[in-house]
Amino acid sequence: MPTFFFLILLLLPNLPQPEPDINQSPKFNVIAFYTAENDLAHISFVNEANEWFPKMAEKHNFSYESTNDWSNLNADFLSQYDVVLFLDTRPEDSAQREAFQTFMENGGSWMGFHFSAFALTPSAYPQDWDWYHNTFLGSGEYKSNTWRPTSAVLKIEDNNHPATKELSETFESAPNEWYRWENDLRENQDINILLFIDPSSFPLGTGPKPSEIWHNGYYPVVWTNVNYNMIYVNMGHNDMDYEHKYDSNQTKTLSYTFDNETQNELILNSLLWLGSVSSQETSVK
Repeated sequence: MPTFFFLILLLLPNLPQPEPDINQSPKFNVIAFYTAENDLAHISFVNEANEWFPKMAEKHNFSYESTNDWSNLNADFLSQYDVVLFLDTRPEDSAQREAFQTFMENGGSWMGFHFSAFALTPSAYPQDWDWYHNTFLGSGEYKSNTWRPTSAVLKIEDNNHPATKELSETFESAPNEWYRWENDLRENQDINILLFIDPSSFPLGTGPKPSEIWHNGYYPVVWTNVNYNMIYVNMGHNDMDYEHKYDSNQTKTLSYTFDNETQNELILNSLLWLGSVSSQETSVK
């Protein structure tokens, strides 16, 4: 190789690199709603999510904001955003629920985590929103869960979906509390199950209650509804040092949802897909 070209190759890594265009418009806008007041594991997850998503937003050119003011769930506010996240809970006010349903029925996108699908009658979160739990999510009420939060081997049901197509057929998740639902999602033609718990995970959970340890069964953990731009992800419950709990600000987090690279890829793929399909003509006025 001529000396001149060899020297150019040596100097290339030191040449100034173009600065990212800070004035470039974001590809899509995300707003995350959360409550973060009850379960310490959910609070831990919300705090973690509100650190991780802004990093992804900067890297992948979308905007991310979060709020614990659920009164913002209205037509005017939502008109600024393409994707809504529910990080832990759901809206309880009827006007907020109506605004969210209208947003989704007019091309908006949504991703929900873990407790955002919870409903149990009687409880502080009863099943009193039929559209959301039966039509939109399709899951109906919560029925049971595993305990303690543990990892599971997850298996892809649909590897053609943008959220899963680049993932390995099975992978081990971050520790989580896994939910079982009232409805069999396999029987709902509107539901596309993307991931379920692989049988190699059983027994799943450590108890102490026998019902908190699953030995068999089919458990969907990520799915979409083909009638909406949406995806539900059952992950979102960190393991906490409950045995030594004495202060909500000092209770130790023992596991982190976003410490798992493959699971992160799933979540990021899901969000980028939702951002790409969200209608730019969404109208909730």
